[in-house]
Amino acid sequence: MRRPFIAGNWKMHTDRVSAIALAEGIADQIADIAHIDLAVCPPYVYIDAVGRAVAGSKLGVGAQNMYHEAGGAYTGEVSATMLLDVGCKYVILGHSERRHILGETDAAVNRKVHAAHQAGLVPVVCVGELLEEREAGQTLQVIRTQFEGSLAGLSDHQMTKTVLAYEPVWAIGTGKVATPEQAQEVHADLRKMIAGQYNTQVAESVVIQYGGSVKPDNAAELLGQPDIDGALVGGASLKADSFLGIVAGVKA
Repeated sequence: MRRPFIAGNWKMHTDRVSAIALAEGIADQIADIAHIDLAVCPPYVYIDAVGRAVAGSKLGVGAQNMYHEAGGAYTGEVSATMLLDVGCKYVILGHSERRHILGETDAAVNRKVHAAHQAGLVPVVCVGELLEEREAGQTLQVIRTQFEGSLAGLSDHQMTKTVLAYEPVWAIGTGKVATPEQAQEVHADLRKMIAGQYNTQVAESVVIQYGGSVKPDNAAELLGQPDIDGALVGGASLKADSFLGIVAGVKA
């Protein structure tokens, strides 16, 4: 049985004071939630402060990116071991904003995924198509290319310890959202890809989140789909009430 996982991606938002307050506001309300894994991913510079603020709570902490090398002369980069050192459990990799704004390739994401596993972080690997790709009927092809390239070379065990996040690029921060049926279709296709690459047992154990304008008023319907195991939440994770409203959409 897959355990639902909801994570907030704060992107380049908050300051130190508001980041701590937001994390504490979420952590204070989830003490009695036992059936869901929950995490927030602040900007790098606030990870340590947020981690300290929620230490001992049920709220995990993650990062929004990392470099694939363990250390060295890589100005401006952050390694997996550094993230572990400040209390991270998760790291988001291959987010569409990094792919399409910053030019990250599947090969670059793949190196980071392997480095995350080697260090003991749980990678949350994002895949998703552009609007023009969906309209051209290329969704499955795009997802397959990203899946095969970004996750190449993982063992069965590593794959079971990897979280996938389907984020249609056209639904991120736009107010548009894939219908539950559209999202479920891609999630089911991803699970079939995992089964084909590995086996059914691995496929049935991998958590696949949905991301893209998830809000409290659409969360229950999305999260009620059989292959949608949680959400990677952007804007709605910046307020405790809206994030917790999404959490409430997960059936106990």
